[in-house]
Amino acid sequence: MTDPWRLSTTGLSITLRVTPRGGRDAIDGIETMADGRAALKVRVRVAAEGGAANRAVTELLATALGVPKRCVQLMSGATSRLKQVGIEGDPAALGAALRALTAKPQADEG
Repeated sequence: MTDPWRLSTTGLSITLRVTPRGGRDAIDGIETMADGRAALKVRVRVAAEGGAANRAVTELLATALGVPKRCVQLMSGATSRLKQVGIEGDPAALGAALRALTAKPQADEG
């Protein structure tokens, strides 16, 4: 499976599949869509009204990746479940952080 993000010189761009009113704010891993593209699955508690879900998504990503909210920008898909988000910062560090956030949890030992 390919990563749903692309590195650039100033950061990275991520393809998201967002679930508003998802019960909690969380990054739920990577999904392969029907057309073969990969998307980062994100859910937020708020409804998609007045841009509230978009704000919640950018805040969730900023917090999860340890960057200021101003570094996370919605690039496309403001009214769609599929979105493109740009994140400014060290591309290698951001990619590593996303890889860690989306890694499948290991089975509990014991």
